[in-house]
Amino acid sequence: MFDVDTLTATTVHETTRRLYEAPNWTPDDHLLVNGDGALWRLPVTGGEPRHVPLREVPPINNDHVLGHDGRTAYVSANDWRVYSASFDDGTTQALTAESGAAFLHGISPDGSRLAYVAIRDDENGRRTGPHVRTIAIDGSDDRAVTAADNVDDGCEYSPDGEWIYFNTERFSSSAGHAQVARVRIDGSSLEQLTRDDRVNWFPHPSPTRGRFVYLSYPPGTQGHPADLLVQLRLVEGDRWDLSTVLAETIGGQGTVNVGSWSPDGARFAFVDYPFAPRRR
Repeated sequence: MFDVDTLTATTVHETTRRLYEAPNWTPDDHLLVNGDGALWRLPVTGGEPRHVPLREVPPINNDHVLGHDGRTAYVSANDWRVYSASFDDGTTQALTAESGAAFLHGISPDGSRLAYVAIRDDENGRRTGPHVRTIAIDGSDDRAVTAADNVDDGCEYSPDGEWIYFNTERFSSSAGHAQVARVRIDGSSLEQLTRDDRVNWFPHPSPTRGRFVYLSYPPGTQGHPADLLVQLRLVEGDRWDLSTVLAETIGGQGTVNVGSWSPDGARFAFVDYPFAPRRR
């Protein structure tokens, strides 16, 4: 975990036995992570991860968020659907349609809606997306936010619920060159926020203090691969022109795929993969 006030990183858990990815920070100071297709929970003070059993859901990937009741997770499974999952009894419910693919990234401040990216076939059978959509937590009222013919990902709500922050390739003619943007929840007022030669992914607003952290890949990266030398960059008060590098680490895929800020906005969790970086 990284403390933004003191600019220090602390190791919470280290292992070579299981590939952990994408931490969420719970209200009771635990981390919720994906590992080998399952959810795991461990204290931010350290210790062994504890398996979180879920029933009747396929293996999950590293796109998941925590419900505001602290007793529900919303997860993306490897059948390309989003599910709600109860910590109390492990029961699950499919929320998105069987057609296409859905990858979950954010939850609204009031806990009523989820933000995800969708890949779907249009009426002519042409594959479109990924693009940003939102859906109610009971699976109803599925709405498009961005156009299906763009390449968008990593969508999260702002703390006031008025904006969705995401990364997109729409501002570049070079395939894979993602930059951070934001759009109002009704799809209006699109704004580009980062403007550099690096490839920028997964903007995560802090719940308080007006901070953002995002993942920045080397120039020329396509997608969000693993095991590259990446930067974790900080933005204060929506001053995206003044972002600063908090850390350089080996990672990418799995490092900060989902929001991982502590409830007070002072720290965030990330996963480091201390191997020699691979060539792109």
